[in-house]
Amino acid sequence: MKYSTSIIIILCCTFLISACQHTPVKKSHPLPARDVQYLKQLPLSPVLPIPVFGITRQQLTDTWGAARSVGRRHEGVDIMAPRGTPVISATEGIVASLQGNNLGGNVVWILGPSGSWHYYAHLDRHKSGLRVGDYVHIGDTIGYVGNSGNAKYTASHLHYGIYLTGKGRGATNPFPYLNGDF
Repeated sequence: MKYSTSIIIILCCTFLISACQHTPVKKSHPLPARDVQYLKQLPLSPVLPIPVFGITRQQLTDTWGAARSVGRRHEGVDIMAPRGTPVISATEGIVASLQGNNLGGNVVWILGPSGSWHYYAHLDRHKSGLRVGDYVHIGDTIGYVGNSGNAKYTASHLHYGIYLTGKGRGATNPFPYLNGDF
């Protein structure tokens, strides 16, 4: 009996090791080339709608450049709103990433006109069914205001950032762009 128990243990270990070695790696899918090319040719409008439903320009505060932890500077605008308020796309674009991170929590990255990148962070959740590669239009709901990531002890808000030279590179102040109500 001792011999058969050892064989069972060896077989189980072999199976587990084999299963771990053959676990499929989650690959990122390339964005639709035709849509990327189209977006690169579109100019980025100097006037964008405020990406939180029902918020007006008068309710905004320019928080660009404010001091943050570990000597960082704020690379965006915080738009205060109640938890669950719809977050809308400020541009046409392609959903490029839904991968969360420690600072932003639940986030959406959208590749927009002129190769601009739009970062929506601290979301309570993404819109149900939203997928990487989806094409969105101005005003489409992409998520809902929350306080995820490093904002878990703050009031609910959207962190909105614009990057002009690549994903997370070439941060520019979004406040001057946010002129329109939607």
